[in-house]
Amino acid sequence: MATTPLRKDAARNWERIVAVARTLVDEGTPMQLNDVARRAGLGVGTVYRHFATPEALLETVATPCLEALAACGEQALADSDPWRALQTFLTRTAEAQVTDASLAPVTAAVEDALPRTTELKSSVRTVGATLLDRARRSGAIRPDLAPADLVPLMCGIAYAAQVHGGAPADRIDAVHRYLATLLEGLRAAPSPT
Repeated sequence: MATTPLRKDAARNWERIVAVARTLVDEGTPMQLNDVARRAGLGVGTVYRHFATPEALLETVATPCLEALAACGEQALADSDPWRALQTFLTRTAEAQVTDASLAPVTAAVEDALPRTTELKSSVRTVGATLLDRARRSGAIRPDLAPADLVPLMCGIAYAAQVHGGAPADRIDAVHRYLATLLEGLRAAPSPT
């Protein structure tokens, strides 16, 4: 379905609204559309014309991160090494969780405000399950790990890195350490010879 391009002034307003929302998310400030309008120097009606709900605006802020994760997943699917593919995808996912504050609330939401969000979340989940299944079938990963186990494990790593990681660079380092430990625990035990 083709959409009509925004007029230049409307496009500038849209960009300003999203930039203000990004700042609020990064600050950890709850997003209210009235506050977004005030900070953007726009009328409340202008904000509501672009985004009917705070959830729609939050999902718009999270879209670039979700798109990057979906693209990373597609690249990982092209990797012929199932273990490396899974490791690459999980690493990028964990990094995204600690660097983009919009990701957790959007991925945790039961319902989505935007169809694009639903599409991207489905793509990321499907890729993760496919990569896990490939790694399991190749014998690289424990057979008892289910796709439903990945989300809580990754959330645990992200939470631990947020709580104990300190500065952004320290959180990334913590994610890498915690994920390396988790992945080593997920590896299939070598067959006795």
